[in-house]
Amino acid sequence: MTESRSTLPSPFLKRPAPRLLAGQRVLVTGASSGIGKAVAMAMASAGADVCVNYPVEAELDRAMEEVEEIRAHGGNAWAHQCDVSREAEVVAMFDRIRKEMGSVDILVANAGIQRDAPFESMTLDQWNHVLAVNLTGQFLCARESVREFRRRGMTEASRALGKIICMSSVHEVIPWAGHVNYAASKGGVMLMMKSLAQEVAPLRIRVNSIAPGAIRTPINREAWDTPEAYQSLMRLIPAKRIGETEDVARTAVWLASDEADYITGTTIFVDGGMTLYPGFEAGG
Repeated sequence: MTESRSTLPSPFLKRPAPRLLAGQRVLVTGASSGIGKAVAMAMASAGADVCVNYPVEAELDRAMEEVEEIRAHGGNAWAHQCDVSREAEVVAMFDRIRKEMGSVDILVANAGIQRDAPFESMTLDQWNHVLAVNLTGQFLCARESVREFRRRGMTEASRALGKIICMSSVHEVIPWAGHVNYAASKGGVMLMMKSLAQEVAPLRIRVNSIAPGAIRTPINREAWDTPEAYQSLMRLIPAKRIGETEDVARTAVWLASDEADYITGTTIFVDGGMTLYPGFEAGG
């Protein structure tokens, strides 16, 4: 297998791209690696100014490399450390966004973690930590975004007052034994997104989710890094290939753009058909 593309220079900054997000400002949480990094790069390539959120000090170097790469290709980006599960830190991040960018037009609530364990041995800390980051973190960032959209008011950059994209997972609908906390958090994201979308649609705020399936990132390397693991994974994917971070990032750019202006309250699955119950492809 080849090295994860997420560790290589972003392809988005090396080819011309439609400026679908020109004049807009985006916050991508958990943006220092994997899917978050690809989304941040794609948003910058589409013309947006980008706040690259990273969770801990150890991620600073990777976040700054990303910022410098965006700036080297003519984009505007900056990095901010924030634990999205902590309310005070999220509020402070939005205060800084107003100082650095004036406001925010798009939130991509991508930050997420796994703390896997068999259910009987799962600790309360493992349960609480995953729910705090994956669900409460999205709630806090979405709440501050809605407040900021309303404070700022309409602009000419978009037909919407604001756009929120929640990063979910195929496990918002597919049960996942041994990962009960993670699956519960993503099921919660799904109904939080839909309920919020229903509430704020009259304000011209669009809220949607992207649900990736198996994506080639360092966090799940053991699932694709050997021929044996890859072939086993392919039994779950009708498209017979693993997803790349760029597959998710391109979807995020389109969903945040005015080309998707009539879409709200839905989940787009980027999964190569993983949610099609491939075990039944031959009749069960």
